[in-house]
Amino acid sequence: MTARFFDGAQPTRLSRSGAFAHAFAGALLFLLFSAAAQAHGVADGDKGYIQEITGTHLLPFTYLGAKHMVTGYDHLLFLAGVIFFLYRLKDIALYVSLFAVGHSVTMLYGVYAGVNVNPYVIDAIIGLSVVYKALDNLGAYQRWFGVQPDTRAATLVFGLFHGFGLAAKIQEFELARDGLLPNLLAFNVGVEIGQLLALGAILIAMGYWRRTASFLEHAYAANVALMCAGFVLIGYQLTGLYVS
Repeated sequence: MTARFFDGAQPTRLSRSGAFAHAFAGALLFLLFSAAAQAHGVADGDKGYIQEITGTHLLPFTYLGAKHMVTGYDHLLFLAGVIFFLYRLKDIALYVSLFAVGHSVTMLYGVYAGVNVNPYVIDAIIGLSVVYKALDNLGAYQRWFGVQPDTRAATLVFGLFHGFGLAAKIQEFELARDGLLPNLLAFNVGVEIGQLLALGAILIAMGYWRRTASFLEHAYAANVALMCAGFVLIGYQLTGLYVS
């Protein structure tokens, strides 16, 4: 199933007040992600705690995984784009599962095998995934190229990149090898719990929004804002790569 805004249609004309509201929301989103791009990193308190412990600590790592996902704005932006036009629960479950499988595999492999990935490059790709999904929702690929990418494959592939992003953050913890695998599994369980909690909140808000008469009109503006947020994330990470 492909979630698209429309095929070849044009967005409806917005009222002056509606256009102002959308412009304000887009500017606010731009400022939010410019300021919050660093919020997806490792809190100093969490990093210090993890570096001081050894052995298996399932509950703390589960908590940290959930906290990391709930505050991981780039991951949540991509998920919001993925489910934006999904109405059936089985479709939502399929895409979220593909994303979870992708990021779980590369997160566990990346940390356990000690794969060194440049976090700026990975986070820029994660920003690109947000842009990709927003354009998909806007029906851009069909209008520009006359083809529709396989959304399921794209979700899985970008999930793999998101996992390497998580792995890069976890490696900042400098985890002890003693108890590493169970701690990583606990962290991954926490990530999934955080993902479900955040996704539940998004779905509740989306459910109310979809029942409004102006949903499609506002959905176009929302996906444009989503695309802009993705570009902000890309620009921030590429700037960090350049100056590092």
